[in-house]
Amino acid sequence: MGKVCFVLGAGAGIGGHVAKRFASDGYHAVLCRRSDEAGLSALVGEIQEAGGQASGYLLNAAEADTIEARIASTERDIGPIDTVIYNLGAQIGDRALADTSYKAFEMGWRLATFGLFRVASAVLPAMVARGQGNLIVTSATAAVRGNSGQHSHAAAMGGRRMLCQTLNAEFASQGIHVAHVIIDGAVDAPDTLGKMLGPERFARLRETRGMEHDGLILPEKIAETYYHLAQQHRSAWTFELDMRAFTDRSWWNH
Repeated sequence: MGKVCFVLGAGAGIGGHVAKRFASDGYHAVLCRRSDEAGLSALVGEIQEAGGQASGYLLNAAEADTIEARIASTERDIGPIDTVIYNLGAQIGDRALADTSYKAFEMGWRLATFGLFRVASAVLPAMVARGQGNLIVTSATAAVRGNSGQHSHAAAMGGRRMLCQTLNAEFASQGIHVAHVIIDGAVDAPDTLGKMLGPERFARLRETRGMEHDGLILPEKIAETYYHLAQQHRSAWTFELDMRAFTDRSWWNH
């Protein structure tokens, strides 16, 4: 059996493009997303039509045992998971403290932090037994800077970053490469930024900043960086990096 790239949060943006990139180099891409079965099937079909191997599953990461069961079945039925891409978002939009319910705040933590903990608990023992593996985690500016209206998101992503640090501290010496990737800018992704802005605003943004302007981060270029991280030699591993379009100011200069 060949190597598997397990993508949790495989939408049309970062997750889907990362799956395509790994599949193009011989990995079996396992794509998991919460909804939109038609979109998921289309992504799997694109990979297969290009000559790659892929499987797709609907998975609600907030529900008990879903992550663990899918990882176990992947290891059993498809092959050893070499690389996990944890790409679940936890953005609920800007909300004042008074408008942030307990449920919304907790959901951010469940998706950003607890879900990652569950993935690590389910997959890292097998990786340790094999002596190798990659856990690459998509993160956000909120992991390093809390802004007004970001109570849930910043707390959740800050926790995600600290969890990645602790996982790295425990497992790097056992051959597991943990990488925390801060996406410090807007990604040209229709099912994330596009949904937040709505179709008309997203189209205007692409026309003024995206496409040939290169002012929106292209998910296929992010995918190249993720693939590079998974191929790094253990003598020169990257733990944390951040990405943004050339026109954007970095988070520490705001």
